[in-house]
Amino acid sequence: MHRPIVILNPAAKGEKAGQMQRRIEALHPKPVIRLTAGPGDAEALAERAVEQGYTTIIAAGGDGTVNEVVNGMAGSDASLGLLPSGTMNVFATELGLPPDLAACWKVIQEGHTRLVDLPKVNDQHFVQLAGVGFDAQIVLETERDFRKNFGPLSYLVVAAQIAARTPPRLRVELPNGTTYQGSFVLIGNGRHYGGPFVFFKNAKIDDRKLDVMVFGKTGHIDILRYLQGIFFGDPGAMKDVDYFQTSKLQISCDTKVPLEVDGELAGFLPAHFSIARKKLRVFTPQA
Repeated sequence: MHRPIVILNPAAKGEKAGQMQRRIEALHPKPVIRLTAGPGDAEALAERAVEQGYTTIIAAGGDGTVNEVVNGMAGSDASLGLLPSGTMNVFATELGLPPDLAACWKVIQEGHTRLVDLPKVNDQHFVQLAGVGFDAQIVLETERDFRKNFGPLSYLVVAAQIAARTPPRLRVELPNGTTYQGSFVLIGNGRHYGGPFVFFKNAKIDDRKLDVMVFGKTGHIDILRYLQGIFFGDPGAMKDVDYFQTSKLQISCDTKVPLEVDGELAGFLPAHFSIARKKLRVFTPQA
């Protein structure tokens, strides 16, 4: 089936969502549009699209929508297109997509695709980033409506509250027997984190490697120092931050610790991470 299908998350609600839908409906050639109504819908719609024979499946939304669509189409031969329109569009930034909807549609129409790696934690795929501990706790405690209204500022408000608590002690284990301990862990499949910030400097989305940062210390001042490094410096250069690459790892803890993938809560520890080489085909600008 050559006609593309767009899975649209109208998270903005109201007039803004209506404008987005009308803009997509005006695209040429006109795509099939399916709207999501809540969490899990995008994954179900993508899975159904694969069953119906669609070969181009387009996620219109933020990283959370992309994550669901990818989980619905994983294992198929369909190609993923992006129309970034969410609070966070980090994967689109990683792929070098333009910020304009019409320009992104042109990228899809030009038909240039690239095979990228597909990471997985437990039974869930993700495309860009996973976090255990601190940033996952922020996602857990930040209400969806608060995130929609205030964007990145909402995370900073909750982060300040969480930073005042005693963080958990995480155990990170690699296949070769190497172990690390830390207060929180970030796992990336690309260079970017939280938007335009280049975070994992050695990362490539097609090298079958996960880039991992283990933040070692657990004091309140340390957490604030790490945050400063994340947003204003080079956290990988800190002496108490371990930065390495691996194809597999396990993370566990004696207490209940949340896990997030692509900015959405994905359960709690223990967690087993792996990555499959070049298993996702995405539309990208030509080099």
